[in-house]
Amino acid sequence: MALTGLDIFKLTPKKNCKDCGFPTCLAFSMKVAAGAMEIEKCPYMSDEALEKLSEATAPPMKALKVGNGDCEFKLGGETVLFRHEKTFVNRNRFAVMFTDELSDGHIEAKLDNIKKVNYVRIGEDMHVEIAALKYMGDKDKYVNLVKKVKESGVSLAYMLICEDPNVLQEALELVKNENPIVYGVNNENYEAMVNLVKDNKLPLGLKCEGIEELYNLVEKVQGLDYKELVLGTEGPTAKETFKNAVQIRRMALKDQDRKFGYPSVVFANELAKDNKYMEVAMSSLFTLKYGSIIVLEDIDYAKALPLFALRQNVYTDPQRPMRVEPDVYPVNGADENSPVLVTVDFALTYFIVAGEVERSKAPTWLAIPDAGGYSVLTAWAAGKFGAMSIAKFIKESGIADKTKSRKLVLPGLVAVLKGELEDELPDWEIVVGPEEAMHLPKFLKQLSQEEAANA
Repeated sequence: MALTGLDIFKLTPKKNCKDCGFPTCLAFSMKVAAGAMEIEKCPYMSDEALEKLSEATAPPMKALKVGNGDCEFKLGGETVLFRHEKTFVNRNRFAVMFTDELSDGHIEAKLDNIKKVNYVRIGEDMHVEIAALKYMGDKDKYVNLVKKVKESGVSLAYMLICEDPNVLQEALELVKNENPIVYGVNNENYEAMVNLVKDNKLPLGLKCEGIEELYNLVEKVQGLDYKELVLGTEGPTAKETFKNAVQIRRMALKDQDRKFGYPSVVFANELAKDNKYMEVAMSSLFTLKYGSIIVLEDIDYAKALPLFALRQNVYTDPQRPMRVEPDVYPVNGADENSPVLVTVDFALTYFIVAGEVERSKAPTWLAIPDAGGYSVLTAWAAGKFGAMSIAKFIKESGIADKTKSRKLVLPGLVAVLKGELEDELPDWEIVVGPEEAMHLPKFLKQLSQEEAANA
């Protein structure tokens, strides 16, 4: 049963010291009860009180760390079923499947594809994060597979998929310091598997035929005092798998049942049955509902572009827009003769505009004032992107010292600002640009031609 703010307050030191960031212990306790603050933020809480409160105030879904170093990722820790209720916390991760049945050439090809699909979108690195290494019956080949992937130089976390503890013991020696997921716990091997990973506290993946059997297995593993778990959602069909994923998440968050309060794994490659289009559809579905790890057969840009973009959009806090740092950015080698194009600091707008400017090949300065992280029209309507704020930024940014050109290109959607901006910046020629970013290449080329003709 969840504790109330008053229950938590009774166990606080009642010092009202403000070291936690709140004016009183009661205010702090209320935030802890609401799940907006961790109890450990109070530096004066006694060990006895912490022991009582930590479990009771922990999120209904456990957050797990997998991987190590640059390849360390956090899974789970979610508090809501729908993004608009608050926000999703830890984005799902994509894995590529390797098995000991693959030839060396096939393994190399998959590793090469993982290396190729590595790009930046709106300031975030987009790449496959996990290698799913599945044992199919040949122990020596499996151990060599783990060794080959590890020595490939590709930065990945690992998920070892194997139900044989004896095989896993040898494979784990190669990657146990990388904090891999060990996936393949069932009703027959769970005790041996827990013994295998407990010293290193590795995430342990449970799989069963049905959701009731999975629930009972979680109970057995928790009975061995092990709670670093990942839950398999496998069902005989895509429909059953989807039903399992949703039911597990609902029981954890709505019913507050901690036996299902763990991240989950979805094998989209198996659900798709060698159909790459269906694999993208399944992966998209479980990015939304509710796969923490989604396993793909392979990766290429045709799969990555829609999946990574969807994930980024879903796991962006709707209350905190993605922003770029307000500044003046040179594009295409902008120099002292280049015009200045102004737009907002909303990251998606910036990267779309910057991409179209790059496509134009025209050297241009991009001026990005602080517009609250909103799109052009939203920022204008909110009073964050007006003539005075743009003029203030242009004067303070030092752009006048970087270019002799005095052409300032205004987004076409806020052409209404032209007159007022001319009053604020009398030394600049205010040019109204296109309303759509896709028309920027043609517009900038024409602007360059006009500049050359007038030179």
